[in-house]
This record gives sequence, C-alpha cells and structure tokens, in this order.
Amino acid sequence: MTEELIKLIKAQSEELKELLMLLEAQYKMIMEKDVFGLEGIVDKLNECSKKIAQYEMNRRKILGNESISELVNKSDNKELKDNYISIQEILNRVMLQKDTNDLMLKQQICLLYTHDAADDQHAVALSIAV
Repeated sequence: MTEELIKLIKAQSEELKELLMLLEAQYKMIMEKDVFGLEGIVDKLNECSKKIAQYEMNRRKILGNESISELVNKSDNKELKDNYISIQEILNRVMLQKDTNDLMLKQQICLLYTHDAADDQHAVALSIAV
C-alpha cells in the first residue's frame, strides 16, 4: 500500500505543478488584461483540476477512512514522508496563487465597473452642459 501511495502522491505532485504553472500564466494574463488569453486558459485549468481530483479519489480508495496525515505520521518510510511534505508545499503554493488570481480578477472587475460608472457620469455631465 505504501509504494502505491508514494506513486500516487508523485503523480499528483506533477499535476499540481502543472496547475501552478497554469495559475502563474493566468496571473500574468490578468495583469496584462489579456481577455482572450484568460478565456483560453480556462479549459486547461479545468482539465488539470479534473486530473487532480481523480488522483484524490484514488488516494481515498487506497486509504479508506484513514487520514493521509495520520498514515504518514505513523509511517517509518522516509520516501513517503518526503513526498507528503513536498506535495503539501506545492499545494500551499497553488492555493496562494489561486487566491491571488481571484483577488486580482475581482480588483480588475471593480476597476472596470468604476471606470464605466465614471464614464457614464462624465457623459451625463456633458449632455447637461450641451
């Protein structure tokens, strides 16, 4: 079971690294206001997320009701522990990048809305002046 779990964690780590790379690309597109690029990356993000979810389901099949952290803490297998620590670090980076992207998207949307509202007010002021 341990070897199978190590193999699964390694595969999931690679997919999480791919997700992180996509999120970093998404961040760059957000900052550059690349709307078409953002539209194009959505399918890639969704596909990557599906693969990660599949790995997670497989892990749950292997472990049953046992928590992976409990199993790792009880284990004497250094490779398992090292891979578990590694995947936790990658996952934290993914979550931070996702949260950053979400915040930046919301900020950009607010800026667009504020800008549009200011344009509308300016147009009303111009029509009144004329």
